[in-house]
Amino acid sequence: MNPLLEVKNLTVQFEKREGTRFSEKKERKKFAAVDSVNFCLYPDEILGIVGESGSGKSTVARAVAGLIPISSGSIVLDGEEITDKKGRDLRMIYKKIQMVFQSPADSFDPRKTLGYSIGESLKNNGMTRKEVRTEVKKLLQSCELPEEFAAKYPRQVSGGQCQRAAIARALAIRPKIIVFDEATSALDMTVQKKIMELLSGVKKTYGLSYLFICHDLALVHKFCSRILVMHDGKIVEEGEPDAVIGNPRKEYTRQLIDDVL
Repeated sequence: MNPLLEVKNLTVQFEKREGTRFSEKKERKKFAAVDSVNFCLYPDEILGIVGESGSGKSTVARAVAGLIPISSGSIVLDGEEITDKKGRDLRMIYKKIQMVFQSPADSFDPRKTLGYSIGESLKNNGMTRKEVRTEVKKLLQSCELPEEFAAKYPRQVSGGQCQRAAIARALAIRPKIIVFDEATSALDMTVQKKIMELLSGVKKTYGLSYLFICHDLALVHKFCSRILVMHDGKIVEEGEPDAVIGNPRKEYTRQLIDDVL
């Protein structure tokens, strides 16, 4: 089976300034937040990426989703090299991949209704107002929200409801991949369980693959079909959940499991 997403030698570097607070001139140095990372995501797969804070997992998510530039390496999406694509070509390719963030309220424009935000990409793709309204209602219903929520603002709904709306927005242009960056970590356990059930359902309905960034190893163990473990910007271990969590090969993975399970 050919991969839907192939990441090759992905490196993302950031600059940091070094020196004391009293230094007249601070030296700028680059550090690799992600260092030569390789992995594939296959059709119908849920690939989890775990690691402690600062491991690079969220940087990988943002790089794959096209939200930050990469320093080197390549990303192949649905058989097409996208690393050097720009402008309209890049926007057309990235219709195939969408992202859901940890804080859904922060990802919505507080001045716009949820319905407006969900339907914005549909409008940009040529749908009429009537078609957009109809499709937004369907998307809300598919995420178990009443159609009346289209008229609500982010501040008027709960965190779980707002995350459902964020999932509806991600589904709007029928992507092949959704990247979830700690999308359930801010929710209480009851709401989290319901959101995970929703994700399982829409995955089947829409034929999706997921890249699931999470620090909750128990959740990843239950939900994902394969796991990557990141440390200091590198992948240090990968495999099926039972193998990685039940019988880890690397000391870092064992420590990570001991700390959270």
